[in-house]
Amino acid sequence: MKLIKYLFQLLFFALFLISCKEVENPLVESPINEDTTTVYGTPFQGVPEIEDIIMYEVNERAFSTAGNLQGVIYRLDSIKALGVNVIWLMPIHPIGRINSVNSPYSVKNYFGVNTEFGTLADLRKLVEEAHNRNMAIILDWVANHTAWDNPWIDSTKWYTQDGNGNIISPAGTNWADVADLNFSNQNMRLEMIKAMRYWVLTANIDGFRCDAADMVPYDFWQQAISKLNELQGRKLIFLAEGVRTDHFTAGFDMNFSFNFYNNLKNIFKYNEPASTVFNINITEYNSVPDGKKKLRYTTNHDESAWDATPMTLFNGKQGALAASVITSYLNGVPLIYGSQEVGTVNTVPFFTKQPINWLLNPDMLSSYKKIFTFYNFSNALRNGTLETFPNSAVVSFKKTLVNEQVLVLVNTRNSNITYNIPTTLQSTTWTNAFDNSSITLSTSISLSAYQYLVLRN
Repeated sequence: MKLIKYLFQLLFFALFLISCKEVENPLVESPINEDTTTVYGTPFQGVPEIEDIIMYEVNERAFSTAGNLQGVIYRLDSIKALGVNVIWLMPIHPIGRINSVNSPYSVKNYFGVNTEFGTLADLRKLVEEAHNRNMAIILDWVANHTAWDNPWIDSTKWYTQDGNGNIISPAGTNWADVADLNFSNQNMRLEMIKAMRYWVLTANIDGFRCDAADMVPYDFWQQAISKLNELQGRKLIFLAEGVRTDHFTAGFDMNFSFNFYNNLKNIFKYNEPASTVFNINITEYNSVPDGKKKLRYTTNHDESAWDATPMTLFNGKQGALAASVITSYLNGVPLIYGSQEVGTVNTVPFFTKQPINWLLNPDMLSSYKKIFTFYNFSNALRNGTLETFPNSAVVSFKKTLVNEQVLVLVNTRNSNITYNIPTTLQSTTWTNAFDNSSITLSTSISLSAYQYLVLRN
């Protein structure tokens, strides 16, 4: 009888453990993390250092008439010609159909490729061709939520629920097409990491741009990035769409410069003092560790879809280029969003297809090539010490690294400006970085509307 009683006690204890498994310590390992994914390709050895990155975002639906991965492959040489070394692909996964607005950020299956874009073979081909051109590929990763018809939805405890046990959309948003994930659930976390690991191994990708990173707990990012960095022979890039200072201690290399973008718009649109960009730069980098960076841009998929394109925000072709010089050369990692290099005026949707006209504004495309070619050439621009010369209308700064100096002057006004040259720069002679002409600075210089000068010693 004692033996039978003991066996019943063991059985009861086992059932108790099973019933409690959903509230386990979120940082304890689980067998669900076992992964037998077949490794495809050879890890790319050309992943750039963070301070050397020029990033290019691809909206697959807009990028070609076909709106697929093959359309991106066809234009890889054009991307490379801009000086790009990292391509960010917007989400490639199947899109949910329940409550759908056809957003690629509503992921139906983390392990699949959206047939609208192609197949796993197409993705592998894209990655291979990019690597052959010495460009890395990172995937857009949506960790905060899934589509309502994602198979995970059957595991209700993997999702955030209201007081009645109903799964909810992310709190504080109007994102009715997605269901909020519960990061207190360890099994969900491990399956998420497994899915991220799958794409590194099975498609040979080089990292992730992590969507809505501010809405996901710090300790998950720390756990995921730590696990992914254990993969041997790989150098992975991690970009957070967010501004939390703990992103960097969690392992991210970069996060977004939202404030810089908004401030720059106000300078060009409302004539706010140009010197405020320096204040934003200091404030942002006060919380950025050495070796980490802010991603800077004049547009991205959200801004060009819901706000306006740079041609509108910065008052035309010359203003858009002037704004890009500031964002690209003042201490951040520059981002180009496919469409801005040809001066697309209309908004660029990503819930629907609206192909980019690549024949627009060839002169603007040529200017962007010069801007980023020089960025790649200049060690001072990428890694130099910054000296600023605050002015109400002109963004003026110098970058110095050893014996190399670069001086940048950008008129942020839609009118001619006479800029008084700082005393320390008077009577100095420079070479124009874009046309190799020589210029000696006197006491002042006249800059036309939105004119920018990039000078090297």
